[in-house]
Amino acid sequence: MKCRVCRGPAVIDVRRHNANFCVEHFLRLCRDQVAKAIRRYDMLADGDRVLVAVSGGKDSLAVWDLLTELGYAVDGFYLGLGIGDYSKESARYARRYAESRGLTLHTVDLPEAHGFDVPAGARAAKRAPCSACGLSKRHLFDDAARRGGYDALATGHNLDDEAAVLMGNTLRWQTEYLGRQLPVLEARDGFPRKIKPLVRLGERETAAYCLLRGIDYIVEECPMAAGNKHLAYKAALNDIEVESPGAKHDFYFGFLDRASDRFRAEVERDRGELAPCERCGSPTDAQVCAFCRLAERAAGPAPVRFTDRERR
Repeated sequence: MKCRVCRGPAVIDVRRHNANFCVEHFLRLCRDQVAKAIRRYDMLADGDRVLVAVSGGKDSLAVWDLLTELGYAVDGFYLGLGIGDYSKESARYARRYAESRGLTLHTVDLPEAHGFDVPAGARAAKRAPCSACGLSKRHLFDDAARRGGYDALATGHNLDDEAAVLMGNTLRWQTEYLGRQLPVLEARDGFPRKIKPLVRLGERETAAYCLLRGIDYIVEECPMAAGNKHLAYKAALNDIEVESPGAKHDFYFGFLDRASDRFRAEVERDRGELAPCERCGSPTDAQVCAFCRLAERAAGPAPVRFTDRERR
């Protein structure tokens, strides 16, 4: 197996590109794909400060590393969700990466800062754990980026993630979600710009990137994700990809090129007015935002604000 670029020994095949790559040129491919996504969707401008939502997994650490390699000013933000040993181990990987690269990692612990963990939030809301987790992460990631004065909030969503979410949203014709399923959501109404620089890379590529860059990450899946339909959609798309390499790419980017605008227009038309939450000041269409209502049900005390040290 030879590298398509230099004809040297290859270490990985990328079937949707119908090509094999050596270490050097595979790493360059990853950088080029991220740079292409940033240019194509106007994710970042020169001088932008970026906050990466870090979980300790391969995708969030890969996007942090890739953005740093591309010359952007990037800090990390880790949110401890109180999911037992899994959260403790995830935090160790996030800290280890930041320390090894001399990068800044901000951390907030959900139970310490807001009085509840994800399991308690799920019980209080009487919803799946992933729902309470997603709500908490969205709120606190946005809050960290806004308070820290960052220009953009980056997440590690890759091509596999986006294709699986698109499948789920399409099966149920969830038009509101389809209207927001974009690689970049512009800053507005007090929310920071949100970007997904890994949309041109699949899970296999991000795992290989971390291996070749010497990035250790937590391999275990979140124990509370068992039964999540997202995993079933990923498995179905993997089966399709085996028979038709490039199917995930064509599905997702075909949607972006041919259909996303009509759903986005519907979302814009139905968008309501937002005002600051009475408890925490975050933009919301209610008197009290969904996160503060969850915190009240789960633990009682209202959310506390970030300290000056956490804003740095």
